[in-house]
Amino acid sequence: MIELEGVPELIDPVMVAAFEGWNDAGDAASTAVAHLEREWKGEVFAALDAEDYYDFQVNRPTVWMDAGVRKITWPTTRLSVVRVGGDKPRDLVLVRGIEPSMRWRSFCNELLGFAHELGVELVVILGALLGDTPHTRPVPISGTTSDADLARRMDLEETKYEGPTGIVGVLQEACTHAGVPAVSLWAAVPHYVSQPPNPKATLALLNRLEDLIDVRIPLGELPEDARAWQVGVDQLAAEDSEVAEYVQTLEEARDTAELPEASGEAIAREFERYLRRRDGGGPAGGPGGHATDGGDGPPYLRDNPGERTRPPKPPKPGADEDDSSEE
Repeated sequence: MIELEGVPELIDPVMVAAFEGWNDAGDAASTAVAHLEREWKGEVFAALDAEDYYDFQVNRPTVWMDAGVRKITWPTTRLSVVRVGGDKPRDLVLVRGIEPSMRWRSFCNELLGFAHELGVELVVILGALLGDTPHTRPVPISGTTSDADLARRMDLEETKYEGPTGIVGVLQEACTHAGVPAVSLWAAVPHYVSQPPNPKATLALLNRLEDLIDVRIPLGELPEDARAWQVGVDQLAAEDSEVAEYVQTLEEARDTAELPEASGEAIAREFERYLRRRDGGGPAGGPGGHATDGGDGPPYLRDNPGERTRPPKPPKPGADEDDSSEE
């Protein structure tokens, strides 16, 4: 660990982590943590030594100019801290980086050592996976944990996943074995429009995180970005009859599956969020701040609307697909 500044003294800290790479479909998870850093002006206080965990032929460093001087930014994982104000202030330790190329157990142990030193009470790891979900419906978010007691107390699923995993799954298990409460929040990203960014999925992750740790997250332009994203994908799908038909099939399957749960629980959760935002001085980012309002596209969605990438055609029935629904 390379400490960039002194370790701050924290209040009821929660660690929120996301990693670019295999567990970050549409860059939804890493963008969510970047949003928290930006909105709350996070201060980086530590970074892991890039030499220990990254293959620079896989994750290349970048060269940039600073007042005429060439500098290099190395791929790594950095830790920053933000303070959430209000009646009950608390701190978030934000971990954002790239899935390491090697020495994953040492990587997790180093992060857990820092979590212990800072008195972190809960670790929340954000991830995103590709799924058979239509872009026109609310983004499915699943919350999982390996701790049966935590699953009951926080209304989460106790994970039963078996199969290949990424750094999100490895870090969650490392937390469990170390006795640190840990939760993973997963957003399902439509596989037919998987290119980043996906502000609708980012927004859904932040809304679920808000419910989980009971803080009000300023959303900024994200709700508007999410709506613009969905409108853009609607237009692209309308131009291709095969894609439009496939989206309709996904919509029907999704609506049929969710019909029995016409969820009083989900409605109550939405109403609680509305009251929390109203009491906090109005919804952050204006009306429609939840992912159910549709996707959008902020300035970072596309610099030139004319250069949008077409969503790939859906796979033929029976064709092999790359199943990215790992943990």
